[in-house]
Formats: sequence, C-alpha cells, structure tokens
Amino acid sequence: MNIHEYQAKAILARYGIPVPESDVAETSDAAAALTSRIAGPRWAIKAQVLAGGRGRAGGVRIVDSPKAAESAAQTLLGQRLVTAQTGPEGRVVRRISVEQVIDHARSLYVAVLVDRASGSVALIGARAGGEDIEERAARDANLIEKIVAHPINGFTKAALRTFAKKLELEGPLAEAAADLFGHMHEAFVELDASLIEINPLAITADQELFALDVKMSIDDNALFRHPELAALHDPAESDPAELEAQRYEMNYVKLDGDIGVVVNGAGLALATLDMLKDAGGKPANFMDIRPVATSQKIATGFGLLLANPKVNAVLVNLYGGGVLPCDTVAEGVAMALQRAGRKLPIVFRAAGSNADLAYGRLKNYGIAYTQAADMTEAVSKVVDIARRAS
Repeated sequence: MNIHEYQAKAILARYGIPVPESDVAETSDAAAALTSRIAGPRWAIKAQVLAGGRGRAGGVRIVDSPKAAESAAQTLLGQRLVTAQTGPEGRVVRRISVEQVIDHARSLYVAVLVDRASGSVALIGARAGGEDIEERAARDANLIEKIVAHPINGFTKAALRTFAKKLELEGPLAEAAADLFGHMHEAFVELDASLIEINPLAITADQELFALDVKMSIDDNALFRHPELAALHDPAESDPAELEAQRYEMNYVKLDGDIGVVVNGAGLALATLDMLKDAGGKPANFMDIRPVATSQKIATGFGLLLANPKVNAVLVNLYGGGVLPCDTVAEGVAMALQRAGRKLPIVFRAAGSNADLAYGRLKNYGIAYTQAADMTEAVSKVVDIARRAS
C-alpha cells in the first residue's frame, strides 16, 4: 500500500527525521490560509498524488504570497496530473500540501528497501538526489551506494557512519546522517514497510538535514498488524476493479493491453507477463489468484477482467498445487463466462493438481477454449489470436 507524501512525512517525523513544516488543504482558500501558519517567506504547493515525477509534470509550484498560494492551488486542485509514473490517464489532484521552502546547498538520495539480490533489507543512497535519479542510475552503475542489514541486528552505527562517508559527508553532518539512516531503518522494520525513500534529502547551509520529499510503501500482507496505517489508504487513488478484486482473493492490476491474464501465483504471473511482452503481446492486467480463493470468488474476480472492453483474448495459465487445484480455477472461469454472456477466445494451459479435471470442467460448462501444452505454446497462441482480433 502506497501512502501520500504528507502522510509519510508525518510518520517519519515521529521517528525523529526532520521534515519541513507543512499542512494539507483541499480548497484554494484553505491553502492561502495555511501560509499564515507555516513559516515563509516562500512555500511549496505540492499536488498529493501517488506518483513520482510531480515536479516535472507541473505538480509543484513555489509561491511567495497567500494570493499566489491560492492561485497555485486553484490550478492544481481538480487537475488530472500526468507524470512518467501515472500513465497517460494521469491522477486527479484532490488535495495539495502547503510546505515551508527549505533552501539547501546540496541534496542526497537515500532509501531503505528489500534488496532482492541479498534477500535482506538494504540502505541505498546517492551523493546527489533529484527526480532524475533513476535515469542517472541506469547510465552509471556505480552511482548507487548500498549496504545490507544483518537480518537480526540490523545496521551497526559504524556501518551507518561509513555509509554517510560514502555519500561524501564528514564530521558532525556524517554523524547526523548516520542517526537519520538508523531512524529510517527503525521505521522500516516497525511499520512493515517495503520502501521508505527520501529524495531529496536536503543539506542546508547550516549543515542541517531535511527530508523534502518522501515515498513510503507498506506491505499489504502486514496491514492487519497496523490498523492505523490501513486507515491511511486512499481509495480514490486506486482502480475500482483492483479494489474489488481484493475482496475476492485476487491480486489484480489493470494494464493497457488487450490480452487478459489469469494465473495462480505471483511468480508465475510475472513470468507470464514477461513472456507475453517478449512475444509481442500486450497484457491487459496482472492477476494472481490467492490459494484460499473459491470458485465463486474466482468467478466474480474474473468478471472484472471480462468487464474491460479492451480485452479481446484471455490466457489462463495454471499450475495446481495442494491448496488451489486447477479445476477450482477452471470452474470459476467458466461460471464468470456464463454470467457475463461475453464470448472471448480463451487459451487454457493447466499443469499440476487436477489439470485434467480443469479441462473437463470447461467442457462440462460448454466453454470453448484452445488448449496449450506448455507456457511457450500458450503465449504464442494467445498473441496470435489477439493480433487477429484487433
């Protein structure tokens, strides 16, 4: 679950990480009023949407008066902000933050995340922050510094000091940075986060540190331990179909393609999407059916895919295990197709537990499908079908 910048900053402030004075507003009048309560003489008016690249897209305005703050808020509120991370449809700006502008001589990039290479929590950073960090990191493999936490003991203070020095920090500033990095790791572990990113981390002329922008993601599977964090979820920032799918034991993300994808298992689903892209296909969604799903829930979840008018072919790629056999998924797919009354070409590949029964289920329901012996054949067939249907 991603949370808004203003929410993430409020959380990090409780862990002793310095953030600029700020508040959030949903009207232009409220934005203007906040300038009298927040230290000036300049303020940043920032669109609060769950996407990076807001500055480049015009979602951050620097103002120097209440009137200018009101005007900037009027421009942003209700606007559909399109950034490199939103896709062409953009995100509607429903609230803005009014934030004290912190003049700084230098900025860093720093983040705590799950490092897949080591299977551990890692602290990464760069000597210069900014919205172009990803492009610069892609060009320069040595740009990002990284240290990996001990799975039990975390980071030692000595390791954090060494990391600060790698970011070209010295003396008291390096000590303050090491403390800040430690607070980030503490928050990461206690909150069951999957990412805490500060970009930029500003260094002022007085050698003070401020988190000017924060991105935070919380592990959805741990939210039952953090009801106060679950309450921060903004449903307006989520696709209604994705929210509905979660109710029916499915992890579903809508994409821009025309091939619907139904898979049981996140790893298998990602591999399926990769193979489709490599074959020239365009997936319409990511779908991972959870092991506890029933055929009724699968039918309702699959109905969300059928409701997407862009979908003109469907690939069902299953590997049955002990908890969720293939025939349960097949029954749910068949039920959804009957309810929807929409006929779509289906390529069906099943292996593992009850694979043969799955094909029988489809036949019993009168569902026409193209059978595939393996993933390569399934992908090839569905891409060909989708091309002919478009």
